[in-house]
Amino acid sequence: MARTTSPSADTPWLRVWAREKYISSDTFSVGGYEWAIYFYPDGKNVEDSSVYVSVFIALASEGTDVRALFELTLLDQSGKGKHKVHSHFDRALESGPYSLKYRGSMWGYKRFFRRTSLEASDFLKDDCLSMHCTVGVVRTRVEGPKSYNVLVPPSDMGQSFKYLLDTELSCDVVFHVGEETFKAHKVILAARSPVFRAQFFGHIGNPNSDKVELEDIEPSIFKALLHFIYSDSLPNFHEIIDSTSMSTYAIMMQHLLAAADRFGLDRLKQLCEAKLCEDVSADTVATTLSLAEQHRCPQLKSICLKFAATNLGVVMESEGFKHLEESCPSLLSQLLETVALVDEKSNPVSGKKRSGSSIFGLDLAADGGGMAESGNPSGRRLCRRI
Repeated sequence: MARTTSPSADTPWLRVWAREKYISSDTFSVGGYEWAIYFYPDGKNVEDSSVYVSVFIALASEGTDVRALFELTLLDQSGKGKHKVHSHFDRALESGPYSLKYRGSMWGYKRFFRRTSLEASDFLKDDCLSMHCTVGVVRTRVEGPKSYNVLVPPSDMGQSFKYLLDTELSCDVVFHVGEETFKAHKVILAARSPVFRAQFFGHIGNPNSDKVELEDIEPSIFKALLHFIYSDSLPNFHEIIDSTSMSTYAIMMQHLLAAADRFGLDRLKQLCEAKLCEDVSADTVATTLSLAEQHRCPQLKSICLKFAATNLGVVMESEGFKHLEESCPSLLSQLLETVALVDEKSNPVSGKKRSGSSIFGLDLAADGGGMAESGNPSGRRLCRRI
């Protein structure tokens, strides 16, 4: 369905206008046809006699049985955003569209607005109305029965490229990561990663470099990174790390997310974010929360805050929480706010705001009073009971 919105039509409001006269907008194109808005200040019907204004959308070019959906929006010019909208885009395509038989056919409202109400409304400003029109032209195509039945297999491009990695066929660069080496293809790396593209083929890159030393990344993480670059899929981590521990899996996914962000692999980063959202636990939520903040993962951050607030007692006993207190004190204030929201939902106090509360052994207070305190910039304090 072809669909577009016409430019705003500013219509001068004439106080005296002979019946059957109208103001027309400039024509605009949708779906291969020309359209125009027709505005009747005194109404289109004789019986309305200036009581109502009329608005119509007309087919302004040659056409036969043109099926279309329409939306008219009369703009509120006071800045309040209270526009008057008439839309038919929620109609089913089978029965909803209107059929315009020929050039000059119209669709619209004979009694669009009572004139006296319109003159006193915020829709009229400096004797002008502003109106938007959206037109969607429905196109149909009839398909007959197929005379063939060719089964097209799914794409195996990822497997084919992974074959190049596994066999090291025509590799032209070697990465040294820790005690391990990995062979790869510069052109494939450059096609997938803007960082590798700049490193090998950018203005300051060196296309002749065939050895690269990588620091601050584990060999297993780089192996998983290469797997994604070539196959566009996540590897089986249990084969890489020889462990079925969910906490180990989460740690690997955390490191892979950081590596994806480092090398500009946005799809891999989002895949890791989704996996970490599924596997939040008390042991890993604090470190995952810190990671989400550092690498700009808003959904993961929100999930971690809610999980930590709901399971605060066990989360505070984890090693990751101690690291969070030291490395990301700003997150503690956000955690405090989330804890307060959870507390309000589970323990509503009608008509009053509490100055302090105790949740899962954590004191939320406006003043201290003999507690070991973790500072936060909000002025409220996150205090561990002694």
